[in-house]
Amino acid sequence: MIYVDIILPFPVDGFYTYSVEEDLSFDIEKGKRVIVPFGRKRFYTGLVKNIHNNKPQGYEVKPIMAILDDKPIFNEKHFALQDWISSYYMSSPGDVFKAAIPSGLRLESHSNISLKNESFHLFALKEKELIICNQLLNSTNVSIISLNEATGLKNCMPYIQSLLDKDIIEIEEQVGAKYKEKKVKYVRLFSDFSESEISHKMDSLKRAVKQQKLLLTYLNLSQRYIQQKELSVQQSELLKISGCSSTILKSLCEKEILEIYSESVSRLDKFEGEIKSLNILNEYQDKAHKEIVGQFKEKDCVLLNGVTSSGKTEVYTHLIKECIDGGRQVLYLLPEIALTTQITKRLQAYFGDDVGVYHSKFSDSERVEIWKRLKSDNPYKIILGVRSSLFLPFENLGLIIVDEEHENSFKQQNPSPKYNARDAALVLANIFKAKVLLGSATPSIESTHNTKIGKYGYASLKNRYSDIAMPEIIISDLTEARHKKSIQGVFGPHLYKEMLLALENHKQIILFQNRRGYAAYLQCNVCGDVVKCKDCDVSMTYHKYENKLVCHYCGYKTDLLHKCPSCESIDVGVKGFGTEKIEEELEKYFPGVRVARMDLDTAGTKKKLDVLISNFEEKKVDVLIGTQMVTKGLDFDNVSVVGVLNADSLLNYPDFRAYERSYQLLSQVAGRAGRKGDRGKVIIQTTQLDNPIIGYVQNGDYEGMYNFQIIEREEFIYPPFYRIIEIDVRNSDVCLLQDFSHEFSSRLRQIFGIRVFGPHEPLISRVQKYYIRKIILKIESKSSLSKAKSILKKELEVMCAAKKYKTMRLAFDVDPV
Repeated sequence: MIYVDIILPFPVDGFYTYSVEEDLSFDIEKGKRVIVPFGRKRFYTGLVKNIHNNKPQGYEVKPIMAILDDKPIFNEKHFALQDWISSYYMSSPGDVFKAAIPSGLRLESHSNISLKNESFHLFALKEKELIICNQLLNSTNVSIISLNEATGLKNCMPYIQSLLDKDIIEIEEQVGAKYKEKKVKYVRLFSDFSESEISHKMDSLKRAVKQQKLLLTYLNLSQRYIQQKELSVQQSELLKISGCSSTILKSLCEKEILEIYSESVSRLDKFEGEIKSLNILNEYQDKAHKEIVGQFKEKDCVLLNGVTSSGKTEVYTHLIKECIDGGRQVLYLLPEIALTTQITKRLQAYFGDDVGVYHSKFSDSERVEIWKRLKSDNPYKIILGVRSSLFLPFENLGLIIVDEEHENSFKQQNPSPKYNARDAALVLANIFKAKVLLGSATPSIESTHNTKIGKYGYASLKNRYSDIAMPEIIISDLTEARHKKSIQGVFGPHLYKEMLLALENHKQIILFQNRRGYAAYLQCNVCGDVVKCKDCDVSMTYHKYENKLVCHYCGYKTDLLHKCPSCESIDVGVKGFGTEKIEEELEKYFPGVRVARMDLDTAGTKKKLDVLISNFEEKKVDVLIGTQMVTKGLDFDNVSVVGVLNADSLLNYPDFRAYERSYQLLSQVAGRAGRKGDRGKVIIQTTQLDNPIIGYVQNGDYEGMYNFQIIEREEFIYPPFYRIIEIDVRNSDVCLLQDFSHEFSSRLRQIFGIRVFGPHEPLISRVQKYYIRKIILKIESKSSLSKAKSILKKELEVMCAAKKYKTMRLAFDVDPV
């Protein structure tokens, strides 16, 4: 008997073993998806990890139900990456499996409920039970979700169980495929009619005017001429242009004049423009290109430090061309979905349909089709995507470009696995014997440190394209402006003046505020209390568009309060400002200005984001207000002024990376100004003129910032000199949480000594009704991190063996950002 170890999409360490019946034994292979039973009635998609003849002892082994793939979807190289991520980031194989493939490729069973006894009215039933039975009487195979909606209950399971006990209903598990091919209906002639036969058909329809009109429309659309075969026409297009109904078309099909058929079509957009040659690199780009190629001979990873608007993308395109000309594939990683629209257009102009795009704003079906294309005989040569693109089934990867490598968006936060795509890219490249290029105008301190110790190669681009000057950075003192009462709403005098001038010259403006919504919080002016989320220890943000207070952590919403819940005073008001407030202020102080917002509220879908970027590119928008989205690599020609409305919120964040991130964000958003033509201006509004980071940003002094921070990192034992493992402990019982976290940290302290910090309350100490404590372990970079992780897991097993701690929720975050 053959047995297989299966990875199932559960957060459990290890695998589940199943048997393989003889009729499936010839088709089973490592890396194929299979359907397996789990529990009494559930079915899941699993991934074959190992095949062996070792029968498990102590329990009855269930057989696999079906094999889903003709060929393995993963090979040894793909498994190597998944195994590394699971091991390094202390996550389960099941969590990695869920992250690795789109949900459209994971089949799961769902419970369907149907009425077994239609004489339910003879039973003594409760009101909700009667509602369920009546719903089932008119429907078949109803889901639990639809019954919840029908009864108005969040959980109707107790009533379902009661009806099961009375043998009135029955439940059946069904497995359904989430991905379905997209079918489009086409119309063609029923037969290869001659011209005379077509004329005869037209004459036969003289009394059926609408049928004749539809046939004539079809002939015009299909461009049928003598000695030329007909072209098929989409049914929807034919009906729309002819103005006829589907009934008329059906009549022509019944008369065997036309016929309808379906074809599978791709959901993915095709490039229909002309392919153009690569631009010739300028002197500085060519020098950087040669530096990179030269460094690749000795190093597997090179850092390209290029100032904003220096033309790093042009250097990338030449490296991509050289790689694919050599018969290998390229992965181009971006930190933000917002960037893909502009970069996609640029790459497709050079490489056409060889470019595939992959990110979470695509539907599951679209992502499945990317997978299918990569597994086909004509795979994409270039994939442009975000962090999840690492898991795609590449066959011959030769180059990975990680653009804006400093961005913390490359780090997966939730759910597990909490991997960093930049670091995982290095492992993936090593598996494929490929090269990695990290690019940034403001590299991370860790990457720069790696170049200085010789681990990475280094290349630079210090000049902007066409030698355009770097923008002038003006620091605006908000404290002085408030004293002089010279602030116009949220606009200080410097910013207000420059905005007026830019608008007069028909230039565009970008305003950066790292908070969406209208106001940061609602506060009582009598007792000082701030309205917080009922489930999270965080203030509620006011969104004026919805007229709601919203929690940005759990999504809870409530109406705007007009009375303090603590002291019942009516003297309450909103404080601070977000992107919505700025939009309102612009309409007040700059009448007639065309404004757009780029934040999670306005750019939540791929279509909305594409429209927003397109409108700004086409100069249909004068001022673009945005959160961090606007800082990340967007390239607009006509922007002359960038305003940072509140730099203090970045500088004061309680995190050891706060100064590094502040420098990166401020420098990156400043780089959006003056990318073409005249020198741009950047106005940074702050009350902290003496903060060293403000000076480094104003002078474009990355080396100064790096030297300042690297000394602090070494002194206070932070990366890159130490590795960090953060242990997140959560429970709804705060006393139990306190006991566990203190006991666990004490046990760890006995082993690791002063390397253990905490437990402590994080800035947000409760989320979704769960209280949170953090324990931090710092390990010297030269020590064995794997040994430390092994000890952590063993100690955790001992702790969780205690019955009172069974409800604890723990998560490890290796190398948190």
